[in-house]
Amino acid sequence: MAPTTPTLRPLACWKSLLRHSRLQKTATRSLTTYFQPKPIDAPPSTPPPAIKFKEPINDVHAMQIAVLDPTGARTTLFSKTNPEAAHVGDILLVRLKTGDPFAGVCINIRRRGVESGILLRNELTRVGVEMWFKIYSPNVEGIEVVQRKEKRARRARLTYMRKAKHDIGSVQNIVLAYQRSRGALRGSVASVASNEKKGGKRKVKGKGKR
Repeated sequence: MAPTTPTLRPLACWKSLLRHSRLQKTATRSLTTYFQPKPIDAPPSTPPPAIKFKEPINDVHAMQIAVLDPTGARTTLFSKTNPEAAHVGDILLVRLKTGDPFAGVCINIRRRGVESGILLRNELTRVGVEMWFKIYSPNVEGIEVVQRKEKRARRARLTYMRKAKHDIGSVQNIVLAYQRSRGALRGSVASVASNEKKGGKRKVKGKGKR
């Protein structure tokens, strides 16, 4: 049997083998360093509640109205479901924190959430004057119904009252009569309270003299 002699390979073959082994090492290093799988986080036990925004504009308006009108008096005064609400054609008196109060016939009610407003018409020095007032404005101190219309208007806007044929004119006399009646009621209540206090004092004095 002939002895086995080691096969001789050319130098270029050994170079290619070394180059191939080096490439394999760099590939394994890159896989271990850059493509290492991340640990999977455990799911939370209680997921956070989902926020519902079906009508975001209405929600924002409701939040602002709750701050500007905490008692809800102005909302109920102009609510459509309230049978004693103010309607177009009624004479309203708006009291302002800065300035004189303004009274007039309500010819338009605009319901737009926080931007709700009323349009009042009056006559000053024989000139028709109209003013818009925001219902929920911080400058508005209060709104009072001076006189209600006998029959409810069949229109949502009484713009025809701007004509001379349908114009009521000045409502100053009606407002003065309303204020006098309110003052008389307050005066009667105050007089009753003062009489009760005086009567109590007299009884105490009588007891002291005895």
